[in-house]
Amino acid sequence: MTTTTAASELLKVPEVMARLKVGRTKVYDLIRTHRLVSIKVDGCRRIPADAVADFIRGQIERAA
Repeated sequence: MTTTTAASELLKVPEVMARLKVGRTKVYDLIRTHRLVSIKVDGCRRIPADAVADFIRGQIERAA
């Protein structure tokens, strides 16, 4: 897993939904189960783009 930096792009949940081609409930399930890293900024959930890339990479490695 890569370390996220301050320069890492923070994505909104709908942006993550589009990148992963999944619904809102699935994104929140991934966050709740700690499979996808997220932070809260003034009550708004944000997901580092690096975390999405790490999640995808991990899924590909497990499938191989």
